[in-house]
Amino acid sequence: MLRNGGGSGSGGHPWVLRWSNRIRLTWLSFTLFFILVFFPLIAHYYLTTIDEAGGADKRIFGPRPGGELCEVKHVQDLCRIRESVSEELLQLEAKRQELNGEIARLNLKIDACKKSIDNAKQDLLQLKNIISQTEHSYKELMAQNQPKLSLPVRLLPDKDDAGLPLPMSASSCRLHSCFDYSRCPLTSGFPVYVYDTTAYPWGENIDPLVKQAFASTVKSSIYVTNNPGIACLYIVLVGELQDSPSSSSSSLSPSNLEKQLHALPYWRTDGHNHLLVHLSRKSMTQNFLYNVSTGRAAVAQSTFLERQYREGFDLVLSPLVHALSEPNFLEVPPQVPVKRKYLFSFQGEKVESLRSSLQEGPPQSFEEEMESDPPADYDDRIIGTLKAVQDSNLDQVMVEFTCKNRPWPSLPTEWALCGEREERLDVLKASTFALVISPGNGQLVASAGCGMRLFEALEVGAIPVVLGDHSRLPYHQLIRWSEAALMVPKPRITELHFLLRSISDNDLLAMRRQGRFLWETYLSTTESVFSTILASMRTHIQIPAAPIREEPAQEIPHKAGKAAGTDPNMADNGDLDLGPVETEPPYASPRYLRNFTYTAADTYRSWNRPPGPFHLFPHTPLDPVLPSEAKFLGSGTGFRPIGGGTGGSGKEFQAALGGNVPREQFTVVMLTYEREEVLMNSLERLNGLPYLNKVVVVWNSPKPPSDDLLWPDIGLPIVVSAF
Repeated sequence: MLRNGGGSGSGGHPWVLRWSNRIRLTWLSFTLFFILVFFPLIAHYYLTTIDEAGGADKRIFGPRPGGELCEVKHVQDLCRIRESVSEELLQLEAKRQELNGEIARLNLKIDACKKSIDNAKQDLLQLKNIISQTEHSYKELMAQNQPKLSLPVRLLPDKDDAGLPLPMSASSCRLHSCFDYSRCPLTSGFPVYVYDTTAYPWGENIDPLVKQAFASTVKSSIYVTNNPGIACLYIVLVGELQDSPSSSSSSLSPSNLEKQLHALPYWRTDGHNHLLVHLSRKSMTQNFLYNVSTGRAAVAQSTFLERQYREGFDLVLSPLVHALSEPNFLEVPPQVPVKRKYLFSFQGEKVESLRSSLQEGPPQSFEEEMESDPPADYDDRIIGTLKAVQDSNLDQVMVEFTCKNRPWPSLPTEWALCGEREERLDVLKASTFALVISPGNGQLVASAGCGMRLFEALEVGAIPVVLGDHSRLPYHQLIRWSEAALMVPKPRITELHFLLRSISDNDLLAMRRQGRFLWETYLSTTESVFSTILASMRTHIQIPAAPIREEPAQEIPHKAGKAAGTDPNMADNGDLDLGPVETEPPYASPRYLRNFTYTAADTYRSWNRPPGPFHLFPHTPLDPVLPSEAKFLGSGTGFRPIGGGTGGSGKEFQAALGGNVPREQFTVVMLTYEREEVLMNSLERLNGLPYLNKVVVVWNSPKPPSDDLLWPDIGLPIVVSAF
């Protein structure tokens, strides 16, 4: 029963569940239908009853009085706003179109202005080119058609009248009182007449070497003339004599010598414009003109007494060591090292009792003049001080106050030379400084012995140290000896060692180089001595120097080899643009013309300044290197001064050299000395250089170029010249 009851119970329960579920689903559906259908209707009805109960003025959703909706007024306002905005937009559009039209018109005007500006620029450029061409044409026409002013006619005096009284004493003679400037116009060219040594009696007693050297030098001078009527200066060679004149010699006594001078054909009673030249070859020279009245004639010699020397009128000369033979410049010791074995050296012996070679006569002989009124002598103090320096061993010095052999003859109170010339030069070659002790007698302002010591010191590169500030060095009025020598007063002998050690190596080298230049230019040969004498007199009377005589250079034959640019050792410069290549034919530029007044105003310059490493052409001693005297090379297109310019290439190069039009060409001058490989490389670099006309190679070597040397072919002529 339980099983049956239990089975019937379990079978009835699902049915109840299903029925209850259906009822609930039906109810839920009905509820949803009522909510979705009847609730909106009820709400609508309720709302409509509210409008009817509230009155017509309180209606919310119904139409208002007058049949006008609530949004009509707003719509009308919006329409009016839209119409106003549309109107403004139309006005703005009209303005925009008007502005666009104005912009278009302005753009047209701008384009027209740009076109007019471009046209104006082209016209201006054309005008500039026309103006430039016109200026060049004008300059060319002026250079071609400029008349060259001829020199004024030279005026000479109608008669040889001195016109001035004789000076009261020999020491009162000066250029303004004793020289006749009327015979030496500025445009005269400084003609010089030299007397023949056979024309006067004492010419037979002159040293043959001096006469021969003097005659050969006179022939090569550009100032010497054979016409005495136009001469500005008359030169008389009075010595050096072979034998010393004595008072017993009738032909060379002061009175006879004075008569012979007055008997010269162009002496003109007082000897104005005459120069008496006494060239010395010995350390003891003859001052036989001391007691001779020379009138207005100037004296040029190596030995002068104080009362005899006329400052600014007479000339102090250097000894003539090399008469006929020139010094071997290849054997001259080098400039370096700066310091040598000895700090300073001196060899000499003071002999007080040597006989003078001068004539005795009124008012007083030279020998008596020197023995009277002796000045304070510092020689003993000098000897003691120099020996003390030598014994101190601070520096190695070489001093000898007693000659090993017999000393050379010298004047009283003067230090005589010791040994032979070669022995003295060997000592000086090892000396940094060379002492030159002036004579103990202060009245002897210049002596041949001191001049000989100065000459030898400069020859081998020893810096001269002159003890005695009263001494007159050769050509002291024109040469700045302070750049090559030391002038120390004798009272400062105790400070000499300190002074010499305080000089720097740079100053030593500069002084040695300057001394070498002075010796080589003014003292070394007979030609340099004679040229210096003429240049000194010409400078004193302010006459411009004559141009250097042109001499053709000796051309060295050579053969061209490979074309330039084929050397593998040469660096490749790439496509280097050197400027436009000249296409017009060569054009000759006008020669340089300079007024001679600039030359006269430029007479006192640093003539003794050492030349640079490219000093190609020597000039007359003491002559300033002026453009009117400078060498010019003709390149086939004009004349170009050697040197100068700031470099560059092409047009810039020719402009830096002084060219005035772009079509001018230039010549390259190259100096070489046994550097063939460097020369060939330099020549190859000139290949294709614009505006280059030719290349001049100055072969500055005694050895000619090698026979197998192949010169590069650069498309231009290469001229090899030897000077």
